[in-house]
Amino acid sequence: MSVRKAVWMTGAAVTLTASLGVVAATVPATAKPATQVVGALARPPVHLKGNATSTYQSGYSPSQIRTAYGLTQVSFTGAGQTIAIVDAYGSPTIANDLQVFDNQFGLPAASLTIAYPSGKPSRSDSGWALETSLDVEWAHAIAPGAKILLVVAKSASISDLVTAIDYATSHGAQVVSNSWGGSEFSSETSYDSHFQHAGVVYTASAGDSGAGAEWPAASPYVLSVGGTSLTLNSNGTYNSESAWTDSGGGTSAYEARPSYQSNWTGVVGSQRGIPDVAWDADPNTGVAVYDSTNYQGQKGWFVIGGTSVGAPCWAALVALADEERSTPLSNASLNADLYNIAGTTGSSGYVNNYHDVTTGSNGYSASAGYDLVTGIGSPKANSLIQQLVNAP
Repeated sequence: MSVRKAVWMTGAAVTLTASLGVVAATVPATAKPATQVVGALARPPVHLKGNATSTYQSGYSPSQIRTAYGLTQVSFTGAGQTIAIVDAYGSPTIANDLQVFDNQFGLPAASLTIAYPSGKPSRSDSGWALETSLDVEWAHAIAPGAKILLVVAKSASISDLVTAIDYATSHGAQVVSNSWGGSEFSSETSYDSHFQHAGVVYTASAGDSGAGAEWPAASPYVLSVGGTSLTLNSNGTYNSESAWTDSGGGTSAYEARPSYQSNWTGVVGSQRGIPDVAWDADPNTGVAVYDSTNYQGQKGWFVIGGTSVGAPCWAALVALADEERSTPLSNASLNADLYNIAGTTGSSGYVNNYHDVTTGSNGYSASAGYDLVTGIGSPKANSLIQQLVNAP
């Protein structure tokens, strides 16, 4: 089984220094994977266009993304919630990098805890460090009041990554973001139990290799996030989206269609379809990320794309809804809620709560309603979050 990180980028960036209080903990693993998968380690397929810069130059800012998806009209901040970020190897500079990011965009100081369930990695990895910066910075950008729990897997093996997921589940996370994935494998259904916990939502990027399903996004107990190319009007408001050509998407070879996709049997057939939802992912319309760990001779401000962007951002969106709920969402309820809110193509629920992406292709064509590249679509968060707050 090969596993990949879902990061793409175009260059852009800075060197500022700041201090951030970070709690670091080395703790024993609390759970073990259900089975052992033997195969290649996860690797981040990072794509850089141009050069990083020492000051912020380009890439969508938190304000631009929040405006585009209606988040500026939402008063919730994620207060009282914990978003877990699962990455291999972590980043030796993440505390500083997050502070620089926050200072640049006027975000409040973050509450960041770093945990090492299997002990600290014996080495660092610049690609995973860049992914870590993306995940932590953008989860904080969307839900600035939420606590961030960065759970660092000792290696990029499936065993260590799932151990990190289990740690996040048992240590207070309401949402767990996974911006990594790889080829499906015949025993993947035996891992589904790791994503079935009351009061916890798991998100995963759909992949950056075009048409095809990946794991863990293919699990029916995970919210799978596909990718788009997002364009804005001159005033920063939403203009349009099209399917990103490299977004993952397809039907699972091993997971059966969940009941929440029953309205879309004409698209998914008898198998689980991914993705469920979408977010900006095209590196040409990418987001700003600060990383001072040297990556291919560069450090500072980068412009990054990939479905890696959507996994932490959707995790943060869920945290915003959880803030106002009496009980936090679980994937068993969240996925059904998202599809039920959409209803069928052109319904009022669809029109009011989602951008239905109907152009572009990853090998599968985007179309009206659910499709195998952008799922239901991207959020109109000002309406969708309130629907999730009110959902049973």
